[in-house]
Amino acid sequence: QARSTLGPALDKATGTLLYNAAARLKDPKHLGFLVGYIARREILTDLQLSAALEYVRSHPLEPLDAADFERACGVGVCVTPEQIEEAVEAVISKHRAELLAERYHFNMGLLMGEARSRLQWADGKTIKNEVDLQVLHLLGPKTEADLEKKPKAAKARPAPVEKQKAAVVENGEVDTETRSLLEQLRGEALKFHKPGENYKTEGYVVTPNTMALLKQHLAITGGQVRTRFPPEPNGILHIGHAKAINFNFGYAKANGGVCFLRYDDTNPEKEEEKYFTAIREMVEWLGYQPYAVTHASDYFDQLYTWALELIRRGQAYVCHQKVEEIKGHNPPPSPWRDRPVEESLLLFEDMRKGKFGEGEATLRMKLVMEDGKMDPVAYRVKFTPHHRTGDKWCIYPTYDYTHCLCDSIEHITHSLCTKEFQARRSSYFWLCNVLDVYCPVQWEYGRLNLLYTVVSKRKIIRLVETGAVRDWDDPRLFTLTALRRRGFPPEAINNFCARVGVTVAQATMEPHLLEACARDVLNEQAPRAMAVLEPLKVTITNFPAPKVRLPQAGGVGSGFPEGQHSPPPSPQALEVLVPNFPADESRGFHKVPFQATIYIEETDFREEVDKGYKRLAPGQPVGLRHAGYVIAVQNVIKDASGRVIELEVTCTKSDMAEKPKAFIHWVSEPLACEVRLYERLFLHKNPEDPSEVPGGFLSDLNPDSLRVVRNALVDSSVLSARPFDKFQFERLGYFSVDPDSEAGKMVFNRTVTLKEDPGKA
Repeated sequence: QARSTLGPALDKATGTLLYNAAARLKDPKHLGFLVGYIARREILTDLQLSAALEYVRSHPLEPLDAADFERACGVGVCVTPEQIEEAVEAVISKHRAELLAERYHFNMGLLMGEARSRLQWADGKTIKNEVDLQVLHLLGPKTEADLEKKPKAAKARPAPVEKQKAAVVENGEVDTETRSLLEQLRGEALKFHKPGENYKTEGYVVTPNTMALLKQHLAITGGQVRTRFPPEPNGILHIGHAKAINFNFGYAKANGGVCFLRYDDTNPEKEEEKYFTAIREMVEWLGYQPYAVTHASDYFDQLYTWALELIRRGQAYVCHQKVEEIKGHNPPPSPWRDRPVEESLLLFEDMRKGKFGEGEATLRMKLVMEDGKMDPVAYRVKFTPHHRTGDKWCIYPTYDYTHCLCDSIEHITHSLCTKEFQARRSSYFWLCNVLDVYCPVQWEYGRLNLLYTVVSKRKIIRLVETGAVRDWDDPRLFTLTALRRRGFPPEAINNFCARVGVTVAQATMEPHLLEACARDVLNEQAPRAMAVLEPLKVTITNFPAPKVRLPQAGGVGSGFPEGQHSPPPSPQALEVLVPNFPADESRGFHKVPFQATIYIEETDFREEVDKGYKRLAPGQPVGLRHAGYVIAVQNVIKDASGRVIELEVTCTKSDMAEKPKAFIHWVSEPLACEVRLYERLFLHKNPEDPSEVPGGFLSDLNPDSLRVVRNALVDSSVLSARPFDKFQFERLGYFSVDPDSEAGKMVFNRTVTLKEDPGKA
């Protein structure tokens, strides 16, 4: 096209502009228009070309207004050498004092930028030459001092900032980790379109009605970002959904928008009320508040009306092929594809009236999807009452038909979904456009998966049915209810999603990365307590007389039934103050009794000392944490089998004794409790991979994934704790109160150990 105007020989500058125009223009229908301007030498610079490309993207409808285009691209604008000289003189005059002081160390790019801003279409090289000339005239040639490198200014170290406590606020803006997620999602970070500029998205289909529909859309939304989280209410949310929740709610939050929670309730056979409740509960637990809670079923009437319109427009038909016949990507063409519109309208009405059995008729759309699948189903027959609409309908819409139209009804600006839905993008755009309704933009991102687990609903149901796990909230699973029960704080899950980042590629992560996020949060949130998992009785034979009697704990307001008390302190009990957070004693203390009988971990005593062993042994005293005493073994008491069942020791005040090699935790007048210790549920990283686990995921279960310690002891300071309250049991790990706790027997789940197990990393 250019040669028809310029002849066979093209100069390099024109060739470069032509190449850039062809490479950067996404919609080829305007290519000839741009080439004409380049060939006629009306677009001469890359700056003009960039402006031209932006204009074309912003004006998708034909014909383009040539006069407006030329004004936007500087066509015909002539910048004279005199204008450039005057602009540079003005800029240098403005910075004259700094130039004389700093000479050639001054940032000359600043002069270039300011001169360029005064003359938008001036040639950059000409401006640079003029700046160099006038600076030389002002300062003269460079001296040796000018040639020396400018010393780098020392960076001022920021004052240490006190570590903030993680906190959830409305719509999910949490501590610094999650704010970094918001930074990933804010503004131009993701290169998403602005509300109302859907047509600038690559692949977006523009129709003659597009601009009018977008204008109506902006009038309704006010230019606000709108997203939605659309789960199916047929199962419990898992860790992968946490990324989707963070992405959808987070993108709206980061850009001053709103996010809908919309249940995709189009399959009444699998939906239960408990799933609706659990989904919303988990969204809010993660710290997000939906702008509105909606259901696909809210729009069943409108969807049905649109289905009739789709048939009238010749874009849908009633088909009688069986489900088995149309499965896969190469099914035989439907013999009913070209049936008359009136016939399909009557048959679709018969479907609605229940005159066809399940599987005897479907409504199919006339399109080929990106993955090659032909004519996806829009409606199918199901004689199952709906939990919200009852027996009103016996036909229900599919995801392919429902999703984009619900997005359109709610005026969603960014329909964010995982990568496997990319094949449905063409049907998404096609359906909205063929019905002449507002068309949102679908954007895809990579799924988040974890190793050593399964998250599919079908597989979790099999685990429950076989007794491998108790239920959907078994703490060995990675459903969100299971993670909450195990004790993972919502901030830790959000922080984990922030660390994974917003990626297009699928992310498969190790569980220990999630556990590290939990440790970071729990270290700041979980008050300390002392507990003993395998108790060994210790009697202090020279226990000192008490000064203060410890008040009785429990009773009204304790969080457990009235009448439950910690064991009454003996007359010989002392009172010990233990900091809730030893690194920050300003956050308070709690009291624990200390008397002549205490309990320590069995593993904290050995009769024979190995090299490197620093805890209690005959001839090797230890300190008792927080008590201010050092104990030394005097007598070891064993049962008939030779097992150590009790130690008799003496105590010495810490300031009177030699500093011991170690300090151990202990309990006195404790509460009995049950502790559940969890390990990975599966032995292999990918239990669903036949090459790794030929026998199937049920053959890969870890027999040691749960160990129950039924006779553990914990200090009485935790008596008032409620289910899901979290503690750090000193030297043992982070633990959470399980809902199975009852009067007289608390139950704790170990969330994570204090340090990462090197074998799991």
